[in-house]
Amino acid sequence: MKNRLLACPLVVVTAVALGGCGLLPGGGSDSRTVSVWLMKDSVTDEFLERFTDEYEAEHDVELKFTFQEWTGIGAKVTAAIEGTADGPDVIEVGNTQVAQYADTDKLYDLTLESVRDLGSKDWLPGLAQPGSIDGRQYGIPWYAANRVVIYNKDLFERAGVDEPPATRKKWIEDTRKINRSGSQGIYLAGQDWYTLAGFIWDEGGELAVDRGGAWTGTLDSPEALRGMAFYKELQALGNGPRDADEETPPQSGVFAKGDVAQIIGTPGVAAAIVKQNPGLQDKLGFFPIPGKAAGKPCAVFTGGSDLIVPANAPQRAAAIDVVKALAGEKWQTDLARTMNYVPNKTTLAEVVEGQEATRVMAVGAARGRATPNSPQWAAVEAANPIKPYMTAVLQGEDPARAAKEASEAISGSLAE
Repeated sequence: MKNRLLACPLVVVTAVALGGCGLLPGGGSDSRTVSVWLMKDSVTDEFLERFTDEYEAEHDVELKFTFQEWTGIGAKVTAAIEGTADGPDVIEVGNTQVAQYADTDKLYDLTLESVRDLGSKDWLPGLAQPGSIDGRQYGIPWYAANRVVIYNKDLFERAGVDEPPATRKKWIEDTRKINRSGSQGIYLAGQDWYTLAGFIWDEGGELAVDRGGAWTGTLDSPEALRGMAFYKELQALGNGPRDADEETPPQSGVFAKGDVAQIIGTPGVAAAIVKQNPGLQDKLGFFPIPGKAAGKPCAVFTGGSDLIVPANAPQRAAAIDVVKALAGEKWQTDLARTMNYVPNKTTLAEVVEGQEATRVMAVGAARGRATPNSPQWAAVEAANPIKPYMTAVLQGEDPARAAKEASEAISGSLAE
């Protein structure tokens, strides 16, 4: 997930820099150093200070944190886990990246710790599932974020819509009503394929499935076609482009003009909206993407991060303890409240009750999903046949034929 909050350069945080417990390198201590790679902007320096101060005071280790850039991280992590035993002990990776690293057979199997120490039965499915390969848990869920509906309260009220819809049917009715009132009912770009994925999952479909070791694209299944049909119905209730995604142009800027009632995005988009139009500060609301039945929000794509331990980690035992602390209840609560993330367990959703956007996000995260758990899925996203498929359908081409072509392209990429 690349929706981060900081913009700092490469930073190394150690006990020396943070004024920790005084375990200085080369100072005669037998303390071990656990090297942790985190992604740029994942956490604040203040969070790391709190964690480092407390953890080092309770454990005979020194923590060394290094922030990495997302650009080029795949090759860097692969080199680290396949190299000699002098690399990082713990690495933060995108939740959908675990499969490609596990495919190297160079990750440590954390299944035992997951069940015995970390309460894996309560993990968010969108973080836990991509971290599990062939029944073994290699990625430990750390934090999550997902899409919600961001809406303009004034435009809802002006159209006579008193409260956010709780079902897909009511959502269409309300959006159509708002759209007739002179405002765009919703701005939904034609190639927002992550949102489409949620509609497909909600219908019981998949983007691709593993059939006896061979991954096959399934956009042409009846369930997936129903998901695309709903997307088309919703997308027509506004002026979103049919041939571009939500960043072309950035939907935050479109919404900031004040005549769009709804968009679908992570709550972080709201900050961008307010930056461009401060007058919307108190007019923004959030609700989970509605599902087919009340009380059951739509399935959503879960972005976020997992923690992995290379099999060649120099301080593997100590690294596992650090992972257990970061993924445990105390620091999950701190992290969620500090960064407005969804914590890694459904049972911890209450810790963000006072944060409206994050609370709404957590409701959806309980039904979160991730992209197909194939090591080759990155190749699909690189070519991304889903986007032109969506445009083709929105422009009136036969959905079944377009879906079949896209599914074949997905199958080809997954077979490489």
